[in-house]
Amino acid sequence: MDRVTYRIARHEDGWAYRVGDVWSETFATEEAAREAAEIAASEQERAGADEHVEYEDEDGVWHDEEVSGMDRPDTEVED
Repeated sequence: MDRVTYRIARHEDGWAYRVGDVWSETFATEEAAREAAEIAASEQERAGADEHVEYEDEDGVWHDEEVSGMDRPDTEVED
């Protein structure tokens, strides 16, 4: 199973969380950023409906897949 890490850090004039290279909005306090990251992380783990997805990989090849709404990553929040 995949693991997604939400990292809390100073960003712009406040605090934010990031996943990979993607930053959240900026929050006034570290605690507010952590709370938002924990909410986002818990929502990402929540099961959903099965979906049909289409995506292009790094080689430019398109893929069509059916994905299970039960296939959710493990998440964690860290400073």
